[in-house]
Amino acid sequence: MKFQANRDVFSEAVSFAVKLLPQRTTLPILSGVLIETTDNGLQLSSFDYEVSAQTEIAAQVEEPGRVLVSGRLLAEIASKLPNAPVQFSTEESKIVVRAGSANFTLLSMPVEEYPSIPQVSGEAGLVPAEEFAEAVAQVGVAASRDDVTPVITGVQLEVGDNTLGLVATDRYRVAVREIDWDNGTTSGEPVTALVPARTLTEIGKTFGHSGNVSISITNRDDRELIAFTADRKTVTSLLIKGNFPPVRRLFPEQVDNYAVVNTAELIEATRRVALVLEREAALRYTFTADGLTLEAIGSEQAQASESIDALLTGQETVVSLKPQFLLDGLGAVHSEFVRISFTKTENPNKPGPVLITSQTSKDQAGADSYKYLLQPNLLLR
Repeated sequence: MKFQANRDVFSEAVSFAVKLLPQRTTLPILSGVLIETTDNGLQLSSFDYEVSAQTEIAAQVEEPGRVLVSGRLLAEIASKLPNAPVQFSTEESKIVVRAGSANFTLLSMPVEEYPSIPQVSGEAGLVPAEEFAEAVAQVGVAASRDDVTPVITGVQLEVGDNTLGLVATDRYRVAVREIDWDNGTTSGEPVTALVPARTLTEIGKTFGHSGNVSISITNRDDRELIAFTADRKTVTSLLIKGNFPPVRRLFPEQVDNYAVVNTAELIEATRRVALVLEREAALRYTFTADGLTLEAIGSEQAQASESIDALLTGQETVVSLKPQFLLDGLGAVHSEFVRISFTKTENPNKPGPVLITSQTSKDQAGADSYKYLLQPNLLLR
């Protein structure tokens, strides 16, 4: 095998191929990147039985072939090569990588033992890449990081005729966003896919500037797979098995009691007042006609409070919220103002969830469909 490729193009392709591989794989061979020559250049692939990544790049191929090499090592080398064409060749069980005066020799891995890369051929739909990346970032933050309950470590994708919904929860909060979905001429049954949040977050970052992203879901050999394709790159992922909790029903249809606050001011005030909090403690937020007061109490070491402007509609309300959970929701609201709505429960002593949505101005709701529902802590008495 022998080829020559542009350094930056080759480095970016190797980096993409290894990005989704875990730091430690169960089998050493799964840490490899498969490089194959094609009619038009090269195809680079990685696969760990759960996630695969595949990309094609242009290259001048002198001798066709197929080789498997340590992915992270090659990615490190490729990113630090001098600015010159990469010359790649195999000599028996060794791989030689040259660029300018730099010369590396690597051991190849047994390519015949490498598993076949999964191919997804189900019906595909298209989503705008920037909207998709934004939605993944907004919703993914609410997914659980506790592997004890795998079903809530994913983001549920809900395919409708013209929309793609994204939903995530960790039991303490729920995030939802809808974006446009183009399913071509077909109008099939609604489809859901539960994708690992970590994988989906990386996919969102990778394909964020790709125009449109093609998404297809398939069942093959009892393996449910989803594939994302854009810019000659494809990522496939196994779906999480299980039933995602029906969290959409937790969202109220209408809330009459709410406050509108400048998003940046609330973020800065929350970060300041939270400095004196002990870990896992909550902040008290008091909404009145005069504005919003934040208080950090309950610690003998230090206390803090701050007041900012807020426009309240309805009755005065006091809620206790974990600052980081609130900041996650505020960070996902891409508008100058934020609406914080207060829901009710049948128990007057137990506060209902707080609903966070975007707000274009003090008196106009935001145009996007992002919603973030946060369960308050019981107030300290």
